[in-house]
Amino acid sequence: MRQNQITILLVEDHKIVRKGLLALLDLEEDMEVLGEAGDGLEAIELVKILQPMVVVMDIAMPKLNGIEATREILKKFPETKILILSAFADDVYIEKSVELGAHGFLIKQCSPHLLTEAIRKIYIGKYVFCPIVQTRLEYLKSHEFDHNGIQKKANQNLSQRESQVLQLIAEGKANKNIANILSISIKTVDKHRQNLMKKLTIHDTAGLTRYAMIHGMLENGPIRKRH
Repeated sequence: MRQNQITILLVEDHKIVRKGLLALLDLEEDMEVLGEAGDGLEAIELVKILQPMVVVMDIAMPKLNGIEATREILKKFPETKILILSAFADDVYIEKSVELGAHGFLIKQCSPHLLTEAIRKIYIGKYVFCPIVQTRLEYLKSHEFDHNGIQKKANQNLSQRESQVLQLIAEGKANKNIANILSISIKTVDKHRQNLMKKLTIHDTAGLTRYAMIHGMLENGPIRKRH
């Protein structure tokens, strides 16, 4: 690695997209891609090993989505800069990314130049959002309070582990598979499942899957909100 290079981890489950990003960033003399991950769990492990300066993070991925991976990475490595690169500019993604401390959010339709410049800016601590995301942020901020001036609160606050279990349930994983993926006992998985149903007032797996879909936890993204 040359001096003053920005070290990067690419996190994207579609290999052809990941290789395209790698080819793009390899052209930049001040950047070096240290590694690639295909899901959120792999991303967390590679951050521990490689300690990149910047993580370019997809959201909709198997095993663990980019939102939960971002939460875990920034909890353990708060100096790491996260740049979200998503196919979706949905409110649920944008709000959570900013809340967790991501330094940027771009959609995949952005220009290559915008991506490389965003990496350089967030590396020095700036925040970067593409125009579509910036517009949504402004809208969300303007609607942060209800007509009585009281700040709106999310309906449900799931723990990190509950969110992980919920995504895996929605992906069709059995309790045994979830236990293996998260390195916890089957009994603990079942307890999380019961807690999720109680907290969300949902009584079956189909309902949990619908909730995960609406809240952007699955590969095919959330159901769009209309305003």
